[in-house]
Amino acid sequence: MEPLRCLLLLSALLATLLSVSASPSPSASRSHPDVSFIRSNCRCTQYPALCERSLSGFAGTIRHSRRQLAHAALAVSLDRARSASTFVGRLAASMGGSAKRGFRSREAGAVRDCIENVADSVDRLRRSAAELGRMGRARSPGFAWHLSNVQTWVSAALTDETTCLDGFSGHGVDPVLRAAIRRRILGVAQVTSNALALINRIGVRHRGGTGGTL
Repeated sequence: MEPLRCLLLLSALLATLLSVSASPSPSASRSHPDVSFIRSNCRCTQYPALCERSLSGFAGTIRHSRRQLAHAALAVSLDRARSASTFVGRLAASMGGSAKRGFRSREAGAVRDCIENVADSVDRLRRSAAELGRMGRARSPGFAWHLSNVQTWVSAALTDETTCLDGFSGHGVDPVLRAAIRRRILGVAQVTSNALALINRIGVRHRGGTGGTL
């Protein structure tokens, strides 16, 4: 399993370096006057600290709009899902000679299934972002229908990500492989969960809630 371990370690290092270089300056984002709006809405999510951290760099665009907040959350989720898809795809490519590298058939099968699940997740998140842009003004014809589509597709994307993780549970999977996949996919699932919670808040606002604009 040494080739796999080397691949996973190099991939993890590259992902860390890219994450650091792409992240907004913490001091700049946290000092933005509109970050308090993000922080307030992120309290409704399952991972509030991650929510604020991943969205604070969009504060200037979000301002006090729940729809822009949801757009940003979907953008973050889609970006991470695409990154995870690339990562798992590279693992699958390395398994081309599974017999030589010592991969078990269960591991190779789990990786192939995960690729399909993550691809579905990417597609649903992409469609959700486009649908969110087509909602129009609150209480306009079709607004609730478009919003329902977004909620359904993001929920399905989250299910896809969870299904990928389920494939690596139990015995018969190398712990190094399991940890690498779990770390990457769990990160996608967490931001997707947060995005869904923020999208649901648009529905609350649409039904007469308060706090921010659409």
